[in-house]
Amino acid sequence: MLCNKPSSEVWIGVDLGTTGVRAIAYTLNGQNFGASEAFYPLLTPHPDWAEENPHDILDAVFKVLAETVQKLHYQDVTIAGIALSTVMHSFASLDSHHEPLMNLQTWADSRSADIVREMKSNASLCRRFYEKTGCPIHACYPLAKIIWLQKNRPQLFEQTAYIGSVKDYLFYHLTDEWVLDRSTASTSGMYNEKELCWDDEILAYARLRPQQLPTVVPTTYAGKLTQEAANSIGLTEGLPVVTGATDGVLVNLGIGAVKSGQLSATIGTSGALRMLTQKPQTDEKMRTWCYNLIDDMWVSGGAINNGGMILRWMRDNVCHFTKESLSTFDVNGYDLMTLKASHVAPGSDGLIMMPCFTGERAPYWNSELRGLFFGLSLNHSRSHMIRATMEGICYSMNAVLSALKEFGNIEDIRVSGSFTKSELWLQILSDVLNEPLTLPDNSEGAAYGACILGFLSTGKITSIEDTQDFVKPQKIYQPITSHVKIYQELYGIFEHLYLHLQPEFKAITAFQKDL
Repeated sequence: MLCNKPSSEVWIGVDLGTTGVRAIAYTLNGQNFGASEAFYPLLTPHPDWAEENPHDILDAVFKVLAETVQKLHYQDVTIAGIALSTVMHSFASLDSHHEPLMNLQTWADSRSADIVREMKSNASLCRRFYEKTGCPIHACYPLAKIIWLQKNRPQLFEQTAYIGSVKDYLFYHLTDEWVLDRSTASTSGMYNEKELCWDDEILAYARLRPQQLPTVVPTTYAGKLTQEAANSIGLTEGLPVVTGATDGVLVNLGIGAVKSGQLSATIGTSGALRMLTQKPQTDEKMRTWCYNLIDDMWVSGGAINNGGMILRWMRDNVCHFTKESLSTFDVNGYDLMTLKASHVAPGSDGLIMMPCFTGERAPYWNSELRGLFFGLSLNHSRSHMIRATMEGICYSMNAVLSALKEFGNIEDIRVSGSFTKSELWLQILSDVLNEPLTLPDNSEGAAYGACILGFLSTGKITSIEDTQDFVKPQKIYQPITSHVKIYQELYGIFEHLYLHLQPEFKAITAFQKDL
């Protein structure tokens, strides 16, 4: 028989990613009481396009929330609220009822590369916009996407009543309030991080009016669950819904990387390295970004476009390890790929993969990059290609780390994301970075980070640093000296390829656009 007095208070953290969403119920100390997940497709109807149907996303969110609530129904817990973590850099044109007039453009959508090239011809403008916003000029940012819409779909642009993102769209359907957290706003390329407001000059450049954008609120701001949403999910009307932040910055919070000198390294669909700073910090070479976490805490870092999505491409298009083809053997495709790659020596016998299938963000900020295998010879097999793909993604992460090292000493790198399921990949990253990696006991960083903001909003904790002892190390991976030497030599070739193939990348991108 259940006792009437709940022994544990939980927040449900919603972690909305590029192709799927999780809802996980956490106590303050990180205990997981129930979770659910759902998926939705990434639509790529043309080269450089990467869209999603916002209605599919909304349905998936309500589904996982309802399933998680159902799992909590017979447990000795009380649900304190819902807190949100969403993917960065999304954009959709909204009508006067805050409903989408188009599919949602994701961070991976680079159709605005021509817009970016035109903007980059004005070096002083790029520098000025970057110093204001902490966002380098790039096709991933909503600023470039909005200008693309203006120039390529002028009728749709004129019909646009509001400028939306997946975060404000979701929050609106949960609370009936149209607001946006400071973290998501700071990933738009239009928010002035020094003055803490939408930037007038940048809005004018994009031909936007301030009233077209949502009111910006702190990441601990709480709305109230509407009756309609509550009935759909199985919760009580008026339950707090905290805006939360973006998934990238919440990872640091969720895995305990909250002190000076601590970094987070994540590889999921994409990848990133991030470190906390107490004020907005930009890079003289404009290699890194800076986004808000909470009012007095910012996250500087760099994200790569091409992480696990490239390994998935290998699985589906090169290895053909589909669920159906492996069903007879009862084995996971990624596990089989890892096994095959483990039989190949570090460095893949001189095979290098540049994984820039969708262009690249940090540190190059070049939407015209493309993927390539370099050094192929007759002795190379699919196993070599799998390992080279893992290594190439780690080379991209190393390029970001090189920039962040200029911000201060690195004391600890904590890892999260789907790649933590592969011990081989974790060891490769440690070897390539030449740094120890700490695998925490909670790898679902963003969902837990969102829950922490929920607890912060109600005063259960007073500072994010209160959480540093909640997440414990599970395992530490040390770089292997002999491997480090190999990877340093090959990384030099990797960098050389990028620097000396710029005309060829530009030419092949132009050719692909004409297909």
